[in-house]
Parts: sequence; structure tokens; C-alpha cells
Amino acid sequence: MPLTPWTCTNCGHWQRWFATPPSCPVCTDVRNALPDDGWDFRSLDEIAPGREARWAEVRPGITGYWCEPQVGLGTCGWVIETDEGLVGWEGAGFYPDEAIAELRRRGGLAALAASHVHGYGALFQLQDALEPEILAIGVRDLEWTKTFRVTWPLDDRHEFAPGLVAHRTGGHFDGHMVLHDERRRVLFCGDMLKATLDDAGHPTGLSAHKAFHAQIPLSHQEIRDARKVIGELEFDAVATPFEFVDGVTTTHVLALYDRLLAARPVAGPIPLDELS
Repeated sequence: MPLTPWTCTNCGHWQRWFATPPSCPVCTDVRNALPDDGWDFRSLDEIAPGREARWAEVRPGITGYWCEPQVGLGTCGWVIETDEGLVGWEGAGFYPDEAIAELRRRGGLAALAASHVHGYGALFQLQDALEPEILAIGVRDLEWTKTFRVTWPLDDRHEFAPGLVAHRTGGHFDGHMVLHDERRRVLFCGDMLKATLDDAGHPTGLSAHKAFHAQIPLSHQEIRDARKVIGELEFDAVATPFEFVDGVTTTHVLALYDRLLAARPVAGPIPLDELS
């Protein structure tokens, strides 16, 4: 693709455009807030200086990649070790050279995927630099993928490797998917869940939403659809596009969904101790 990649400094979404883009499709969508002072787009060359890579293993075989200072909302790219090679899920907002070099040292990526557009980050960088054979996105979310080339549109279920399975939940976006690591008991939940954390990083609340900024809840049918999928998955930690949260379990999530189904749904957090 000869077009220049540009990122929106408000949300971090990347798009390829002829010159400075006229607007950001993610920010103009109802799920995101518009920038207070108008658009500010930066090219890859403008974003790169002064940013450093950071990565950390959050559970054996699962590593998160970030950049500092962050880009946009500060998404994280997860890399999961499997018998089929490394699988990347979600994308950091930008990958400095040392992050690309570290992933290349680890053998590159066998596959790359994401839950939905809010987790895409700089997936295009990983595809351009590492050329994974598979870049997989839910078929109902292909409209958001113009910055990179999808090589495997996903249906409602996809097994990347034994014990590492993606499932479509819908809800937050129609094509939204979660990734379940059965062996490590981790749910890469995308934006189907949001944990409230205390100053020490421990979860204190849990919520589900169509739009967090606008506080639009999921509909009852969307919650029922998600409950049917997630109720079959056993986990004791969740990984959002932003952080790893130990201690959020299948039981907590089902209790949250049941609470939201019992009355008018809300987008705000429910205290975790009420969901045990």
C-alpha cells in the first residue's frame, strides 16, 4: 500500500490516506468521543521519535507490548505462545524498532488478529515488518480494516492453535470477538468487559457497554448472546486491549450479565464483591 499511515492523536486509530485525513472514522462513531480541539493527525515518521518499547510477561507464555509515551488511548498488543508459533492479539498503538526486533528474535508471528477496531492499534506495522501468513478479523468488522490486509476473515468460531479459540460475541461491535486461552485460563475479552481497578491494579468493579464514553449499555439480546458464548469458557483472568486483570472469573462475568438482564441495563461498573 503506497498511501501514508496516519494516526489520530485522540484515539490512536491508524488509517492510510493521500495526505492528512479529513476525519477519524473511529472518533466519529458513536462509541468514541470527538477531540475537544479538532483533528490532529500524525504520520509514522512524526510519531516514532522519542517513543520506547515496553514489554512484560503477564502470565507464562503471554506477553504484553506497549509503547511509551502511548499513542491515542494506549492500546496493548498481546503475544501468546502456542505449539503453532506466536499468535498476536490486539495491537499496541505503535511498535518502536526494538519491539519489532524482539518479535523477530522470537521467530515472528504465525498469526495476527484482534477483537474489533478499538484493538487494532498498529497491526499494519506488524504485518508490514513481520509478514505473518494469517491476519484474521471477524468478517462482520471488515469495514474497519483498510489500513492492513485481512488474509482470513473469521466466522463465529476459529481455532488458532489447540486450546486457543476465538469466538464471536457481537455486542460492542457486531463482529466483536473474544479469544480464549484454555490452558492458561485467560479470556482476551476485547471491549465486551471493562474492569475498574484500584491504585494497586486490583479489580474492584466490572461493566459491559456498547459505548463507554457515551455510557450506552448493551441491549438485553446482546447480553444474552454474549452470555451464551462466555458461559462456556473457563477463565480466572481477562486481558482487555489495555491491561491484564487477574481475578476476574467466569462466575463474575455471568453474574454481571444476569444483573444486567434482570432490569434496565446500565453501562457503569458493578462492584466486584457483588458479583462473586
